[in-house]
Amino acid sequence: MPELLLELFSEEIPARMQAKAADDLRRLVTDKLVAEGLVYEGAKAFATPRRLALTVHGIPARQPDLKTERRGPKVGAPDAAVQGFLKATDLKSLDEAKIQRDPKGDFYIGLIEKPGRDAIDVLAEILPVIIRTFPWPKSMRWGARSGKPGSLSWVRPLHAITATFGLETEEPDVVKFEVDGIETGQTTYGHRFMAPDAISVRRFEDYEAKLKAAKVILDPQARKDIIFADAKELTFAQGFELVEDQVLLDEVSGLVEWPVVMMGSFEAEYLAIPDEVIRATIRNNQKCFVVKDTKTGKLTNKFVLTANIEATDGGKVIVSGNERVIRPRLSDAKFFYETDLKTKLEDRLPKFEQIVFHEKLGTQAARIKRIESLAAEIAPLVGADVAKAMRAAHLAKADLLTEVVGEFPEVQGLMGKYYALAQGEDGSVAAACEEHYKPQGPADRVPTDPVSVAVALADKIDTLVGFWAIDEKPTGSKDPYALRRAALGVIRLIAENGLRLSLTKVAASALAGLLVKPADATRLPSDLLAFFADRLKVQLREQGARHDLVDAVFALGGQDDLLMIVRRVEALGKFLESDDGKNLLAGTKRASNILSIEEKKDKRSFDGAPDAALYGLAEEKALAKAIGEVQAEASAAVAKEDFAAAMSAMAKLRPPVDAFFDKVRVNDDDAKVRENRLKLLNEIRSATRAVADFSKIQD
Repeated sequence: MPELLLELFSEEIPARMQAKAADDLRRLVTDKLVAEGLVYEGAKAFATPRRLALTVHGIPARQPDLKTERRGPKVGAPDAAVQGFLKATDLKSLDEAKIQRDPKGDFYIGLIEKPGRDAIDVLAEILPVIIRTFPWPKSMRWGARSGKPGSLSWVRPLHAITATFGLETEEPDVVKFEVDGIETGQTTYGHRFMAPDAISVRRFEDYEAKLKAAKVILDPQARKDIIFADAKELTFAQGFELVEDQVLLDEVSGLVEWPVVMMGSFEAEYLAIPDEVIRATIRNNQKCFVVKDTKTGKLTNKFVLTANIEATDGGKVIVSGNERVIRPRLSDAKFFYETDLKTKLEDRLPKFEQIVFHEKLGTQAARIKRIESLAAEIAPLVGADVAKAMRAAHLAKADLLTEVVGEFPEVQGLMGKYYALAQGEDGSVAAACEEHYKPQGPADRVPTDPVSVAVALADKIDTLVGFWAIDEKPTGSKDPYALRRAALGVIRLIAENGLRLSLTKVAASALAGLLVKPADATRLPSDLLAFFADRLKVQLREQGARHDLVDAVFALGGQDDLLMIVRRVEALGKFLESDDGKNLLAGTKRASNILSIEEKKDKRSFDGAPDAALYGLAEEKALAKAIGEVQAEASAAVAKEDFAAAMSAMAKLRPPVDAFFDKVRVNDDDAKVRENRLKLLNEIRSATRAVADFSKIQD
C-alpha cells in the first residue's frame, strides 16, 4: 500500500519544542486521514533542529465509496418538500427513491452515493491546512517572499516542503500544494555546513538513507544514543565517568543533526567550588556534561561537549571556544561562592523583613518564625532534637539571599547546607537546610534524618494551612502554589518514615500562628484533612493499591492518622488475596444485599442487638457467638494497630457465615424471627466495619 513522506524544512527549531512538534504532526495528519476514511497501518514522526518529518505507511490509494440513505417526506407531501428532498439527494425524480413503510406512514428514502477520492488529492487538501494551523507554542512571521508579504505563522522561517505519496515498487508522486508561496517537491537539504547541497528524495527509506549520507541523523533517539555512547566511551578511556543527565541529553540531541562528542577541560582551581555549582554553570551556559573521578566520586576538571560538525582540525577550535566561554563563567561562580562565605547565614535574615512572601500572609521573616514554631512542636513527635529543629528552621531559607542561589536557583537548599557546614553548624542542621524542600516529586528522595523531617513537615504544613486560610486552594488543573505537591510531600514524609502524628492538631497550631484567620477557622483543619485524604488516595492508587480498598478504609473515617490508613489498606489487600478473605467478602456482601433489600421494603433499618431467645437453629447461635468473639478480638487488634491480626480474627467468621446462609432462611414466616435474623445480618456488617467498610469493596 502507498506511503506518505512529508518533511517541513526550516531554520532551527528550538530543542524544547521538537518532540511535541513531531508528535503533533503525526497526530494531526493521522487523525485527519482516519476522519477521511483513509485508515493507515503505521506512522512515525521525527525532528531535527532544521526539519520535522513524517512517514505514514499503509494508506489506501483511494477513499472508500460512501452510500448513505436519507429519509425524505411522507408520500403525498407538498411539492415544495418533495423538490427539496430531490435536490438534497441529487435524484431526478421520485421514481429513483424507495418507499419505506413506517407506523407513522410511508416515507420516501433516497440513496446518496458519494464516490471516494484518490488519497493523494485528499492529502493535497488536508496537509496545507495542518501546516498553516500548526500549534506551535510560539511562532513568528517573516519578510516578503517573491515580492509578496508573508502570511504563514511558523516557529522559524520555513524554506521547503517535501511531500511524496506512492507505492514502494513505483516512482512516488508529489503531493502538490503550496503554503505561503512554497511549493511542494522532492527536494530537501543535508547538513548546513558539511553537506548543504540539495537532495532529491523519493520515499522514507530513501530519504533517511540520503540524509545520513548528507550528515543528518533523522531519528532523535539515534542521536541520543550516539551522544550517550560516545560520551561514556570518551570519559572511560581517560579513566573517568560521565555524570549522566537525561534532561540535558534530550536538549543536546535537539541542537545537533550530526553529533560529534569531544572533551574539554578547565583549571583545577575551580574544583574548590561545590560540584553542584560547577555542574549548574557548565550545564546552563554551555549545555555540556560534567565528568567525575571514579575513585573519589568528585568532579574532575573535564567536561564533555557535543558539536554539530566534524571539524578538519579534530575539533581543537571548537573545544578551545567552549573552554574560553566556560572559564569566565566558573570564575564568576567561584567569586559568588567565596563572597557568600564571608557572610553568615543568620546575618542575612534581617533582609527577609522587607521581602513579602504573600500579601495576605506577610513577609518571609514572619513565615520563618512560623516554621520555627511549628518545627519545635513537630520535633518531639518525630524523634528530633527541638533545639536543632528550631535552629535548622531559622537558617533554612537564608541561602535564598546568596549570590550563588541568585545565579543558579536550582541549587537553593543545597547551598544552604554547604554554607551551614562552612560556618560550623551541626550536621543535622546543615542537612535540614537542603532536605526541608524534599520530597519535591514522586521520584524525589524522602528525608530520614529527624531534624530534616521536622523542618520539612513544618515548611509544607505552614504553606498548606496558609493558603487554605486565604482561600487559595487548587482548582481543577490550576495549582500555582504547588499545594498538591506539598500535600504529597507530607504524606510521603509520614508514610515512609512510619510517623504517627495528628494532622488536625498540627494544622490547628499552624493556623494559630497566622496573622490572617479564615472566616470559619474551625472548618479549616477538617477541609485540609479532606484534601490530604484525596492526595493519599491518589498516592495509594499509583502504588498499586485497589481504589475500592482505599475507599473501604476511608469510609470508616479516622483520616487524621495517615500512617494507620496506609497500613490498614495494605493489610486489607493481603487479606482479600486469601481464600478466607474472598469468601468472607462474598458472605458479607450477601448479608449487606439482603439487608438493603429488606430495609428498603420495610422502610427502616435493622439496628439493635438480636434477641438470643429467638435463635431457633444451631447455625444462628454459632454465628452470634462467633460475631461476639471476632468483634472483640478484631477491635482489640485494631486498638493495638495490628491490622494483620484484625484480619485474621475476621477470617474466623467465614465458617459460621457460610453455615448460616447454607442452613438458615432469613425471611422466616414468623415476623419476629425474620427481624431477629436481619439484625443478626446487621451484626455481620457491624463486625467487619472494625477493619473496613466491606460494602465499598468490589467483587
